[in-house]
Amino acid sequence: MAAALALAPSEADAFGQELDRIRAEVLAERGAEDARYIRTLITVHRALEAGGRASLAFSLLPPAWMAGTAMLTTAKILENMELGHNILHGQWDWMRDPAIHSTTWEWDFPTPAAAWKHTHNDLHHTWTNVVGRDRDLGYVAMRMSEDQPWHPVHLLQPLYGGPLLAPLFEWAIALYDLEPEAVVQGRKSVRAFLGDLAGMAHKAARQFTKDYVLFPLLAGPSALPCLLGNLTANLTRNIWAHTVIFCGHFPAGAESFTEDEIEGESRGEWYVRQALGSANIEGGPLLHILTGNLSHQVEHHLFPDLPSNRYAQIAPQVRKLCEKYGIPYTTGPLLRQYTSTWARIWRLALP
Repeated sequence: MAAALALAPSEADAFGQELDRIRAEVLAERGAEDARYIRTLITVHRALEAGGRASLAFSLLPPAWMAGTAMLTTAKILENMELGHNILHGQWDWMRDPAIHSTTWEWDFPTPAAAWKHTHNDLHHTWTNVVGRDRDLGYVAMRMSEDQPWHPVHLLQPLYGGPLLAPLFEWAIALYDLEPEAVVQGRKSVRAFLGDLAGMAHKAARQFTKDYVLFPLLAGPSALPCLLGNLTANLTRNIWAHTVIFCGHFPAGAESFTEDEIEGESRGEWYVRQALGSANIEGGPLLHILTGNLSHQVEHHLFPDLPSNRYAQIAPQVRKLCEKYGIPYTTGPLLRQYTSTWARIWRLALP
């Protein structure tokens, strides 16, 4: 058991109450500046996507291909990380703008928004890093905690967990969100699975057609380089998202938990577990935006519904609060978090 989980109930409650005050302050301050931030980001995203696709329409010329691919890659990263992920968390629902709302937003990703909100918002954020409850702990296929049983297939996880998974991350997540293992375990009916499969197939077909059929055909003589530009943009976005997510949950210092350890968990103890099970990535403003502010993974797991542009503001307060209660605050530069994550993947591949 992590030492911080052994906090006295009164200490955990006090920790939670201080975090609740931070949350309440941000909620009270939300306003025009925050709305301007998200609308500006949407405008930048749309400009980058339009510019990227326009350039790729003339991508027989190498400079046009490079510029178009770079713009489209950046647009896809912004849409996936800072827009899609955070809008679907309900971070901007307070604006009551139907165009920027968790119930109406559909992102540039094969998995339907509703399916992702169930597996990510409802399951992962409730049971973060709890073995047997959080399916994101290894995404069913990987062993990321000593408390997970070892199987011979885990010997291969350094291969399928990175070189194979990262470039295809969006498609792997789409399949993962179907919860196929729940059908085998009897927790999900075959009928429900087939319904979800049909929804995913429809969304995936639209995504595939848009990037790999429609826009290349519209590019005429530049069809092949346009296709390669779209493929490069998607692969790069996938590798980046995989890197950010793994470095936010699995580097050295990020804890996992057993179901026994969280039995009867109070709100304050839930806060403690979220802080212990997450890790930050240090960097400048551009890095934070390109990660969807998931570089502030600790703050995101404590306050998943607060506007992401506020995480940098409250991070020093959260860190100071963790130090006050003796709760480790895991943070480090991207390279350190990346190498320690892969050290864990290799170590837990062995029995």
